[in-house]
Amino acid sequence: MSSKQRSHLASQRFMIAVVSGTRPNVFAERFSRERSGLRAEPVVEAAGGELLGGTLYELAPQCEGVPLHVHHAMEELAVVICGRPTLRTLEGESELEPGDIVAFPRGRRGCHTLANRTEEPVRYLMVSNKMMPELVEYPEDGTIRALTRGRFDPSKADEDPADRLNLRFKRSDAEKQ
Repeated sequence: MSSKQRSHLASQRFMIAVVSGTRPNVFAERFSRERSGLRAEPVVEAAGGELLGGTLYELAPQCEGVPLHVHHAMEELAVVICGRPTLRTLEGESELEPGDIVAFPRGRRGCHTLANRTEEPVRYLMVSNKMMPELVEYPEDGTIRALTRGRFDPSKADEDPADRLNLRFKRSDAEKQ
């Protein structure tokens, strides 16, 4: 089989995976999680993703979203769907617009948060590479979260609950040891 035929066959398999079943849609109004003006819906697994994580977020007007944070294992990518979120990093702030794509590499240079400082809702898709275990640092309050599973990952039938860690502690307490 030629490389062109293999490529065509691979693309056909991909198309079958994408078009079969119910697909999530970034314009749908279904959100399974809601907290303080932030709505979230995990969408990548429902779309057939296995090694990627992805959540659709909607920020209400004047909502600050999640705290400024650093991922030490995961890399993330934000795709702005609608609205004009404010991207805040360690270097400062900038306003994003629909269609903007921003990557957040691992470590402090990828430190980020998105806020909605407008009077219209903001919707964006956040995609990651789902690396676990993960350490998430919150530089403004000096804490670190240690995770062994994603926050939206369902428990597995054969999973030992003791293996599912979600611990938050002061960085200064860990540095003393």
